[in-house]
Amino acid sequence: MTNRHLPIAMTCGEPAGIGPELAVAARRILGTDIPFFWIGDPRHLPAGTTIVEIATPADALSVPARQLPVLPHRFAAPSTPGQADPANAAGVIAVIARAVALVQSGQASAICTAPIHKKALKDGAGFAFPGHTEYLAHLAGDVSVVMMLASETLRVVPVTIHIALKDVIDALTPALLEQTIRLTHAGLIRDFNLRTPRLAVAGLNPHAGEGGAMGLEEKDLISPVLDRLRVEGFDLCGPMSADTMFHARARATYDAAICMYHDQALIPIKTLDFDGGVNVTLGLPFIRTSPDHGTGFDIAGKGIARPDSLVAALRMAAKMAAKESNNGNH
Repeated sequence: MTNRHLPIAMTCGEPAGIGPELAVAARRILGTDIPFFWIGDPRHLPAGTTIVEIATPADALSVPARQLPVLPHRFAAPSTPGQADPANAAGVIAVIARAVALVQSGQASAICTAPIHKKALKDGAGFAFPGHTEYLAHLAGDVSVVMMLASETLRVVPVTIHIALKDVIDALTPALLEQTIRLTHAGLIRDFNLRTPRLAVAGLNPHAGEGGAMGLEEKDLISPVLDRLRVEGFDLCGPMSADTMFHARARATYDAAICMYHDQALIPIKTLDFDGGVNVTLGLPFIRTSPDHGTGFDIAGKGIARPDSLVAALRMAAKMAAKESNNGNH
């Protein structure tokens, strides 16, 4: 089977969060239009969920639309919405590894991951990674990756991610900026079928440094990297003032924005499309998407969590898999 005919592997994420109930909601919305299967402990799904336990991913393709295909993975304990149990940490980690093995062996077209709770994983299983992305990169062979947040209106990639603002300047190196641009450029070609990606690169300082009056990082660090890559044929604009690069006319001039730190990237996309943003990991040898939200402990089990971002993540994974199949990849 080609990628477009393989189901997507959805990991359960934190069992006490909103992931399990959103998986059920996504199946209700998508039916069999985008086939996926859920990997986790059936005990963690909302009461009354109609499931079909499958033995292989291929079995998910024949499950009726009103039933959730489940590849069972037994956990140490049941779950209570809103209360993470460290006893289940090892199971959460194992499910992620199992999903990676399935996509790498050609049994699944992509991975869609539900949110995890890093403290629970650390407390319960000594999880040594900052988050999902770093663990997936490790499972893929310690490859270099970047985090892209994507919606119908905007794609953004932060160069530095989950660090304090005071640490950004030390972490922002020419090598890291160049690697981020290269991985984003390659990912847009492979996963989004853009032949000549146009990248807008934000400055670090207000007004992109204003010629050095508000900082020298643009002149000394960012511009030299952009000039070097332009010689290679990269279509790059910047460094740009971050306060003028996200309005509608500006967004029409590029395919993705490279931002220097977390909030510089995530504030505009969450403002433009809070419910529809999708986390995409570029640089992996397989497709991975994820909803752009956390575990939602405060609303878990209440039936009010919105599935929009998870549905968008599944749709994007399916679209990316179809493009890879058309391009003859994997």
